[in-house]
Amino acid sequence: MNKRIIASLIVLCLIYACGTTTKITASWANKEAFATKKYKSVFIAAITSNVPAKTVIEDELAFQMQERGIKPTKSHDVFPGTFTKDNKPSKEILLKGIKDSGSEAILTVTLRDEETESRYVPGTTNYAMYSPLGYGYYGNFYGYYNSVYGFGYDPGYYTTDKVYYLETNIYDASSEELIWSAQSKTYNPTDIDNFTKGYTEAIIGKLQDDGILAK
Repeated sequence: MNKRIIASLIVLCLIYACGTTTKITASWANKEAFATKKYKSVFIAAITSNVPAKTVIEDELAFQMQERGIKPTKSHDVFPGTFTKDNKPSKEILLKGIKDSGSEAILTVTLRDEETESRYVPGTTNYAMYSPLGYGYYGNFYGYYNSVYGFGYDPGYYTTDKVYYLETNIYDASSEELIWSAQSKTYNPTDIDNFTKGYTEAIIGKLQDDGILAK
């Protein structure tokens, strides 16, 4: 099989079958705020009532922040338990917890929407036009049969992707002013760990590209 075909199949496998794909769809940064103030400590809050998901996401973001010399504080360490719409800390308690942590910035993660998308996967073929001259297996029936058996065309098909839309914001802890925001799409996570890895890599990469985190 042609090496380019093999390489293409490997890429397709990695994108659509073997792991999560997260893409940043939009971002905004108040670069004036970052030009005058360098944030060295961040309070991380995944806003969800799903405690296991909240814990995994905050832990991974905290690890990535710490690796880059930024002090993280995870909201589930400060406010343990499950928060719902009717059971959440008051503004005073929330801001006091953030202030007491010594955090200079607040990073929030929110699931904004989820949906399914259908897409068409085109068929593949490994057939190529060859001249019989110079190819010994064309010379007799069985030589040809034995060489090309298994070659053929795989028809295209439709498949359904699960897509999650997230919003990630960073606020100044003292003024509560929004200073950075990004929207992202995550395709086909197999589990929370798989999702978190793809999401965190994309967000950290964008923060580095925008000059908010050092590379």
